[in-house]
Amino acid sequence: MAKSHYSFKKRKKELARKLKQEEKRQRKIDKNSEKPAEASDESQDEDNNPLA
Repeated sequence: MAKSHYSFKKRKKELARKLKQEEKRQRKIDKNSEKPAEASDESQDEDNNPLA
């Protein structure tokens, strides 16, 4: 009877899960880094333009 490649399948599944988590973490970092940059740009515009 042939042996199953359970350990290989398990490792492949774990690597896929880690890759997915890393991509999700990177998207989260990118999303968070965009918001403060936009907010700081808006605040600079307000500071540079005097109120009438």
